[in-house]
Amino acid sequence: MPTRLTTLLSTPRPSRPPSRNDAAGPVTGTARPSRDAPGWATALSLALVCFVTYTALSVRLHQRMLTTGYDLGIFEQAVRSYAHGHLPVAELKGPGFPLLGDHFSPVLALLAPLYRVWPTPVTLLVAQAALLAVAVIPLARWAEEVRGRRAALVIGLGYGTSWGVAQTVGFDFHEVCFAVPLLAFSLTAVGRGRARAAALWALPLLLVKEDLGLTVAVVGLLIARTGERDDRRTGGALFLAGVLGSFLEMLVVIPAFNPGGTFAYSSSVPGAGSATPGAGELLLHYTVGMVTPDTKAQTVLALLSVTGFLAVRSPLLRAALPTLVWRFASDNPAYWGTNYHYSAVLMPILFAAFVDALTRPGPVRYALAASAAVTVLLLPQFPLWQLTQPATWHTDPRLATARRLMDRIPDDATVAASNRLVPQLTNRTRVSVFGLGGSRPDPEWIIDDNAQPMGWPISPDDDRRMLSEVRNNGLYRTVADQDGYVLLQRRP
Repeated sequence: MPTRLTTLLSTPRPSRPPSRNDAAGPVTGTARPSRDAPGWATALSLALVCFVTYTALSVRLHQRMLTTGYDLGIFEQAVRSYAHGHLPVAELKGPGFPLLGDHFSPVLALLAPLYRVWPTPVTLLVAQAALLAVAVIPLARWAEEVRGRRAALVIGLGYGTSWGVAQTVGFDFHEVCFAVPLLAFSLTAVGRGRARAAALWALPLLLVKEDLGLTVAVVGLLIARTGERDDRRTGGALFLAGVLGSFLEMLVVIPAFNPGGTFAYSSSVPGAGSATPGAGELLLHYTVGMVTPDTKAQTVLALLSVTGFLAVRSPLLRAALPTLVWRFASDNPAYWGTNYHYSAVLMPILFAAFVDALTRPGPVRYALAASAAVTVLLLPQFPLWQLTQPATWHTDPRLATARRLMDRIPDDATVAASNRLVPQLTNRTRVSVFGLGGSRPDPEWIIDDNAQPMGWPISPDDDRRMLSEVRNNGLYRTVADQDGYVLLQRRP
């Protein structure tokens, strides 16, 4: 027998729009959408606003030289390789380093035609803005169908300004931006009882990143739980594809491309790398260690609060488990918190679960109000708020000097540059981060921001020490030293 959720959401939409009482009270029958609008107008408007907002912030950060080689530069080098008909190579990871030996993300090849026409890192930033914004459409449409326009606005703006999306927009470009709309469409289809559509949207996640196959597997389980025979088959096949896909990518494909013949990131997860901890240590790590230190619990709290905690009532929330498990199981503290792009894939899951929960009897008004309140309270704490700050629209006069000096570096030259200068050069040179171990030795040019070093991936003290050593070793001549920027050229 189909579950109540499948029956509810697969029933054809009636023509009557929801009344005020419908929006406030429990769902006792079929969810009622607007009479003449399947949610397109609201959803498209919200997506457009999000796209413009994301583009404005990310492009402005790049113009202010606040983007970095790690990670925008790495991904541009990969896309540039694809655009010229080669497998992706990232000079920033090492001379001739094959990027498929780091993460399995062939989906980046989709950006190659755009990059061929517009060979600039801005192409990646705008594409990311579009992909993140597109995820608004299925979420807002579904919300409007089941609870009206007010719910669509709360869901659309809640997702669109959520901290996980904001952190992604505020930190360079990452391949997971492709996963965000795929998850939004797939889980919306699951909620509506459209098993085949859900599976077709989920399968491409295998081409985005190796760990997402486990998320695909969970989507397969969600499809299979409906009880319909065809759905069980579809869900079971998707589950197997997800599990096998992830393990093949991590254990076979990536090691085949990796110069060291390994999947490098397995070493950060106890029990997955070459060193095998004791059984007691593993038990402790995968129990108490999954909720400690406090950063992990705070992340879960921040995730659930954006939905007024109503998402916990939906089985769709289970799709977040694979990502949370690998992050919290890792010994890398950067994965535990709310920084960077690591929560991007969780945002469409949370808000799909939120909409699903809205189809059930419960405190709908409370949940919508709580979600809106949390959205407003958190917004100033994350990068989208920068658009309201005067400093965002101010350009440091030093940057003109940096651009003038970088213009003196010829195309196709080998270069070592400060991390924040790298993505200004990736579209036309072979560039690596100055001072980083494993980089190409003795590049033809070096340009370093000695006045305001970023501090990562090398410390300011190390940066200044290495620059002094290079300037004194006789191999390079000083071409310019202006406003804290030093440009060196290797002697013939």
